[in-house]
Amino acid sequence: MNGVLDDTLLADPEGLAARDTTGVLRAAATAGAQVRSALYTAGQAGLDRLRGHRPRALVLLHRPGVSGVVADLVTALLTDRCPVPVVAAERMPGWIGPLDVVVAHSADPTDPELAESVAVAVHRGAEVVLSAPDSGPVAQAGAGRARLVEPRIPLPEGLGFAQALTVALVAVAELDLLPGMRSEEVPARLEALADALDAEAERCQPAHEPFVNPAKALALRLAERTPLLWGVDPAAAAVARHGALALATHAGVVAHADGLAQAGTLAGLRVAVDLSERGGGDIFHDPFDDPAPGGDAPPPRLVLLGTGEEDPQSVSRRVLGREWPNADLAHPVDEIPRGTRDAALLRAGVLALRADIAAVYLGLATGATLIT
Repeated sequence: MNGVLDDTLLADPEGLAARDTTGVLRAAATAGAQVRSALYTAGQAGLDRLRGHRPRALVLLHRPGVSGVVADLVTALLTDRCPVPVVAAERMPGWIGPLDVVVAHSADPTDPELAESVAVAVHRGAEVVLSAPDSGPVAQAGAGRARLVEPRIPLPEGLGFAQALTVALVAVAELDLLPGMRSEEVPARLEALADALDAEAERCQPAHEPFVNPAKALALRLAERTPLLWGVDPAAAAVARHGALALATHAGVVAHADGLAQAGTLAGLRVAVDLSERGGGDIFHDPFDDPAPGGDAPPPRLVLLGTGEEDPQSVSRRVLGREWPNADLAHPVDEIPRGTRDAALLRAGVLALRADIAAVYLGLATGATLIT
């Protein structure tokens, strides 16, 4: 981490604004607007013409930035009921052809590998949905043949998650691949996502104190710790990876992110979490006489993320046979109540935005964001 945490800054909206010289906090709060803008531009790009098309395969391209996390989240939301194979790849598969659909996102208009992949896909007759700026080699590679959805809201690095997710969701819903969502329902269902993101941005605004601001509270919990972000379901695991990306981008913090079933098998991390929990609860613990494993490394802070209906600790007990008594739980059932339509999607969006804003707060309070 760059610098020492100034926790008083998190209670000082004017101080935060003074440090946020590039407007990253304001940009993060546009997630709901990103959804609405992307929904509109997707309509202009003709994504509705995909309606009724059943592809041989759906290819989701992973590129640097948020696209890989979005591909993971969309794959999780498609579930095993998706009627076609879903392939996540960094480059265009060699078998791509006219019966396939490709969805890709990049904030980099010059990404040479993506430009090459798009050129291959359109040359072979595949349907390509491309979320990218409308100038540069990437857009030129699909000119006239790819369905280009241009971002209309200027964003700093790492804050295009909502834009990329919306374009991908519109594409798979128009293809009738998203369980329980018909193509004609897309606008209303994504408007609900935009509303949920707006509500989260309001909760996390700088004027709100940390005890009522979930992003500030998360930033304080992760400060001077090594974050362990473990998703208890596939969608939450994707959001955990987004959280690690956000912390690295906006706060210079290295975090471990994975699904609970995998992370819980890593013996070293299990021991570190258990020792940290015991040490943190012992007022007589002397770090000089009994140093923590890893020497000067910050102790871990475990966060269990969930987007499903089941409590994360219950999932851990069922999957791993144990709970994590001192873990923080990121399971927004108060914000998105159980039984809500598209609850997993809405919770995933809320948690991703919370991670973005928390990372920005942490970067501002430690000075890391000042040098980006």
